Amino acid sequence: MTEESRHRFDTLKIHAGYDRTQHNNASQVPIYQTVAFGFGDTERAEQLVNLKEKGFSYSRIGNPTTAVLEKRIAELDGGKEAVAVASGMAAVSYTLLNLAEGGGRIITAANIYGSSFDEFRTLFPKFGIQFDFIDDINDLAQVEAAIKADTKAIFAESVTNPDTMVTNIEALAELAHQHGLPLVIDNTFPTPYLFNPIRHGADLVVYSSTKGISGHGEVVSGLIVDAEQFDYGNGRFKQFEEKDYVLGNEEEQVERSFVETFGAKAFTARIRVKYLRLLGAALSPFDAYLVLLGIETLSERLAKQVASTEKIARHLSNHPHVKAVHYSGLPNHPQHELVARDFPRGVGAIFAFEVDGSETEAKKILNAVKIFSYLPNVGDARSLIVNPGRTTHREIPIAAREKSGLTNTWIRLSIGLEDADDLIADLDQALAKAFD
Repeated sequence: MTEESRHRFDTLKIHAGYDRTQHNNASQVPIYQTVAFGFGDTERAEQLVNLKEKGFSYSRIGNPTTAVLEKRIAELDGGKEAVAVASGMAAVSYTLLNLAEGGGRIITAANIYGSSFDEFRTLFPKFGIQFDFIDDINDLAQVEAAIKADTKAIFAESVTNPDTMVTNIEALAELAHQHGLPLVIDNTFPTPYLFNPIRHGADLVVYSSTKGISGHGEVVSGLIVDAEQFDYGNGRFKQFEEKDYVLGNEEEQVERSFVETFGAKAFTARIRVKYLRLLGAALSPFDAYLVLLGIETLSERLAKQVASTEKIARHLSNHPHVKAVHYSGLPNHPQHELVARDFPRGVGAIFAFEVDGSETEAKKILNAVKIFSYLPNVGDARSLIVNPGRTTHREIPIAAREKSGLTNTWIRLSIGLEDADDLIADLDQALAKAFD
């Protein structure tokens, strides 16, 4: 346990990962807006390029500003290491490619984010990676039945988009580990403030930090957090055990694998050396700085947003033109006990509701709101509204959407920092216009 990890969340979000004495005593994290860093001398250059010394040489691989963000998110999430990348989709892609490189299968939930679903269904198979979609990821019998000899991981969202169904991480992690599989959790909606998947047994956590973590809608970014609890040398992941040219020394006839070289840190080391370095979805230092600014107000933002969300969801539940509200944070939700156990601070600031009418009325609501912004993002300081069936989840085939109940009468809300009563009034006037 580090000295920092003994501190509580609100101290860590301000201070974790940053030693000002190493940065000219700057009170705020400096932006190292540079492409490269001097080697110093030839001896140190050899140490750096041969991965025998930690340091910075080229910002695509690592940068001091980005490094603070990585250390901070790891501390907040109960992890050991983290890698920052250029987007949430890059975080998902690099993580799963790193696990299933060369071919294999990954088990995942059917009701996941549209772009993830599209990538898993149409793109990954072209790389020899197949996905087994489970209708109910909390049905452990379904999940276990899908595990095969070439299964590489289980991937799920802690809170799903847009229906906010909650995954039982502890039960899923136990099952995954029984079969020698890592559990990967997309924790974008709750952020580390509301939920820590690693503390419930997850091995890897991915984020679109574009969303609630940054919270200001100004930067696209992604994060990968590693618990460093999983053994990638268990025989299922040959890419971690094979000798890699970049880790060896041809002149000295030395060959090493990632497991041999990095041990428990093999996963994040391989992400950085093979994927970040070679595929190049690097987060810029300025963008890392913007995410760090957002993290400093994470708990204050989420606390208010959750309270407003619960109030708005309750109001809409009693509205005559609302057919259903899909928010697991409501006391009458079927998952109420699981939410109460795992999400004592609330389940998040995003939810969906169904219009008691047709898509025509749904579109009228979208066109009539005045405070809500109609755009495809969540977790912003501003309240957002969207019709997921036509936008964020358009990539999902109609049959799959219908199976999960997602129709074009669903409207997703992301509640911001405005006054909750003003947001309720905005929704009420839009609903009134739609059904006039």
